[in-house]
Amino acid sequence: MKFNKLIPELSVTDIQKSLPFYTDIIGFTVEYSRPEKKFYFLSLEGSQLMVEEVNNHWWTGDLKHPLGRGLNFQIEVGDVSAIIGRLEEAGIALFRPLKESWYRGDDVEFGQLEFLVQDPDGYLLRFIQDIGERKLQA
Repeated sequence: MKFNKLIPELSVTDIQKSLPFYTDIIGFTVEYSRPEKKFYFLSLEGSQLMVEEVNNHWWTGDLKHPLGRGLNFQIEVGDVSAIIGRLEEAGIALFRPLKESWYRGDDVEFGQLEFLVQDPDGYLLRFIQDIGERKLQA
C-alpha cells in the first residue's frame, strides 16, 4: 500500500458511530485496523483518512462539538450522487446542498460538483466531482 504524503487522523468520540458513517454510508474501505485501540485506516478512491476514538494521546485541548472547526476536508470522488443517495437513505442532512462551482486558477477555471456534510462529530467533509476546466478569455 502506498501512503499519501498527508493523511488526516481524526479523533472521534464514538468509533461505533463514526466507522459505519465512513464505511457503510460514505463508502470508505478499511485498509487496516487496530480494533483493540479503536483505530481504523480508511481509503476512498485515492483519499486516505485515519479515525481513532479519543484516547488523549493527541490531546491539545478540550474537544467540543462540532470538531474540526475552521477546516474542511476536500475529497474527490467519481460520483457525488451515489454518496448523496446513501446519505439521504440514512437520513443524514447535507450541510450544504449539491451545486456546481468554478474556481479560478490563473487563466483557467476548474469546475466541480460539490456538497458538504458533517460526520457524527461535526467534521466538515466537502465531496467534489471534477467536471472539467475552461480557459478564461484574455
